[in-house]
Amino acid sequence: MGINLKPIDIVDDITQQEFIEKYLKPRKPVVIKNMARKWPAYQKWTMEYMKEVVGDVEVPLYDSSKADPAAPINASAAKMKFTDYVDLIQREPTDLRIFFFDPIKHAKKLLEDYISPKDLMGGFLDKYPSMFFGGKGSVTFLHYDIDMAHIFHTHFNGRKHILLFDYKWKERLYKIPYATYALEDYDIENPDFTKFPALDGVEGIECFLEHGDTLFMPTGWWHWMKYLDGSFSISLRAWDKSWAVKAHSLWNLTVQRKFDDVMKKNFKKKYMDWKEKLAVKRAEIAWKRGIPK
Repeated sequence: MGINLKPIDIVDDITQQEFIEKYLKPRKPVVIKNMARKWPAYQKWTMEYMKEVVGDVEVPLYDSSKADPAAPINASAAKMKFTDYVDLIQREPTDLRIFFFDPIKHAKKLLEDYISPKDLMGGFLDKYPSMFFGGKGSVTFLHYDIDMAHIFHTHFNGRKHILLFDYKWKERLYKIPYATYALEDYDIENPDFTKFPALDGVEGIECFLEHGDTLFMPTGWWHWMKYLDGSFSISLRAWDKSWAVKAHSLWNLTVQRKFDDVMKKNFKKKYMDWKEKLAVKRAEIAWKRGIPK
């Protein structure tokens, strides 16, 4: 009984042809050790440097508590000056994370410190790539990205533990209907298979990132992340060439999100309870039928 985790493929360097044939086309994750070592950021992006260039701007912070159906989407748990937050995650464990905030918008010089991996693929879409900060022990709940982009996720100043699951396992992961995240009532790192039997037999990939490591996450891959040290990451996003994937992204960002927002606003806890019950029902049906086959 358990979740079947395999170690991720790890390469020092990779050619465009190898990357396309082994990872992009089959949509398979890989860690590239040396990609970011060519960036100025590899040496420059210390915690002190981040404090210096971003400064005392106030940032929203997110914790590990279950989403409140009555709260606006992406509502923060607290706010703090960026410099004070960086001091906090260097000083002690905390479940507070910076999410949906972009330090690069406040420090344009950071744009000079990284290089988009256009030698591997095209389609990069972010003018200001996303950055994520977390304290030791903080967790990013299990989800997939709503825009269905490919992601190059590079970590700095510490270690991060990541679990990855192919999109095909969505029902068995207790996907919440009309959302891009899983039921928050179980711990994917140590699940209770008696309460959540559909997780038994799910197949995934386990990954540990260190300073300068880059994880390639293909479109639609579910990911759970735990900061093993106070540290941070940058995500560079690129479109998949498939028009079906682009259409899925557009549906998620417009129709699905709008419908979900309206239902949460009008029905709050009643709607959320219904979604959670449906997630459990669908998971157990998929498990009993042996889906995915």
